[in-house]
Amino acid sequence: MLFSMFFGAGNLIFPPMIGASAGEAFTPAMAGFLVGGVALPIVAIVAIAFSGSDLSDLSRRAGRLFGVLFPVAIYLAIGPFFGLPRMGAVAYSTSFVPLTSHDSLLSAVIFSAVFFSVSVALAWNPRTIIQSLGKVLTPTLLIFLAILIVRSVQVLNGTPSAAQDDYAIRPISAGILSGYLTMDSVAALAFGIIVVDTLRANGAVRRRHLIPQTITAAFIAGAFLSVVYIGLGLIGRSIPNSSHYTDGAALLIDAAAQSLGPTGAFVFSMTVLAACLTTAVGLLAACSEFFHRMLPVIGYHVWLVGFAVVAFSFSIHGLPTLLSIAGPLIGFLYPIAITLITVALVGAVVNRWTKLPVTFRMAVGVAVVWSAATTLAGLGFGTDWLTPVLHTVPLHEMSLGWVVPVAAAAMLGLVIDLIQAGKGRNEG
Repeated sequence: MLFSMFFGAGNLIFPPMIGASAGEAFTPAMAGFLVGGVALPIVAIVAIAFSGSDLSDLSRRAGRLFGVLFPVAIYLAIGPFFGLPRMGAVAYSTSFVPLTSHDSLLSAVIFSAVFFSVSVALAWNPRTIIQSLGKVLTPTLLIFLAILIVRSVQVLNGTPSAAQDDYAIRPISAGILSGYLTMDSVAALAFGIIVVDTLRANGAVRRRHLIPQTITAAFIAGAFLSVVYIGLGLIGRSIPNSSHYTDGAALLIDAAAQSLGPTGAFVFSMTVLAACLTTAVGLLAACSEFFHRMLPVIGYHVWLVGFAVVAFSFSIHGLPTLLSIAGPLIGFLYPIAITLITVALVGAVVNRWTKLPVTFRMAVGVAVVWSAATTLAGLGFGTDWLTPVLHTVPLHEMSLGWVVPVAAAAMLGLVIDLIQAGKGRNEG
């Protein structure tokens, strides 16, 4: 179930382009991608398991106000305002249109209406998602992926090209950045609520059972993701003239046609459709469950239908419109999310001494300030003074400029927390 919720259309497209762009540097580039696109999401799920039951429990450790605002922003961003409509738009443009050759406003409306209606039906009972996704749709998705990957690797015999751009200079870090940009770590924070609730519904009520089972589920999902990513990457590495591709979807469409003939278009379209549908179901259920807990007076099903309607409305406007609206918000939230996950895991290690209140507040506070500054700079504010300042910080060119200042703040906060904890033990 967890694998299928993670594996959306973006996850299908990124790895082939890594294979095509990295070429001879495929191994270190893919290793980096697995760190950013698999390890970080697994860590996020584990952080949720240790912190409580959902993102709110984790976020409150950085302050009450932050514990409300941040989860709301995360769920709205990856749910009805971007993630959900993106699934509908990608499924239409990459699955329906190539297969049927129909592309009009009416066909987009009809397709999106059917897509989100099916998603609502599958997410209607969040306790049974493990049945609909884990036991039905995920095997279907894996079958299509296996056909596409195995046949493509057997048939395609292109020579790996020379590594391009950053993959030629620093393939590992370039791969990490690509994995980081899948934004699955943010999605993992949202999916945690479904994982925990599903395990509880299946008997893992106590914490000593819940934590190891959540960790096991996360690692199984990570193993599936790793195998599929490597396979998709090999397609990009093996297709003839791989260096000429700039779009992962176009690359996979050509690979399917070359390796599967006339049935290739069908296999690729069904793979995209299954990937988008499973992720949409997970996002709908997670968002609806979260807001139902936050405002119990409004039922889960009301949230579910409402979010589906909002996502449907946005999806028919196409991907460019969605990206222009949600891109800055996602960019703002992502460093904060990674900071929260990292500090939570550090807290799990030193929990016997202190709960790290200062560390949480300092690290998250710096992440919020940095994200706000980079978002404003990206929107064109402060180009004469803010942008030059940001460029002086290490890793800024890789969209990781927040790492150094946040790490410094976290280290300082950790020292303060440990000193205060030591004083408390001495006084006790």
